[in-house]
Amino acid sequence: QAQLVESGGGLVQAGGSLRLSCVASGRTFSTNTMGWFRQAPGKEREFVAAITWSGDRTNYADSVKGRFTISRDNAKKTMYLQMNSLKPEDTAVYYCAARGAGWYPSMDIRVYDYWGQGTQVTVSS
Repeated sequence: QAQLVESGGGLVQAGGSLRLSCVASGRTFSTNTMGWFRQAPGKEREFVAAITWSGDRTNYADSVKGRFTISRDNAKKTMYLQMNSLKPEDTAVYYCAARGAGWYPSMDIRVYDYWGQGTQVTVSS
């Protein structure tokens, strides 16, 4: 059974950094495009970043460009999200996801078929 497990969330002050990890198990996602989404209280889940299986192409939401970096290590079956210069508005539950088909690092939540349970990120002002 395919499973994605996030870790690395926590409480950090504004301006600080966190690195999220997403480990895959049960099947390999090394050939799948993967991404990060987030959901703040009372809001819809939104796209953060995505990366192709080879890592040669990435895509970022405008709100995180220049601050967040997505990467992956297929040998470790792990995807990362390095978050720098965090802001209170980055507070949310962060989810990793994988596409079942298709290569494009899409912002469209509907094309992602596999999801983790999420990890909480809280940024205090």
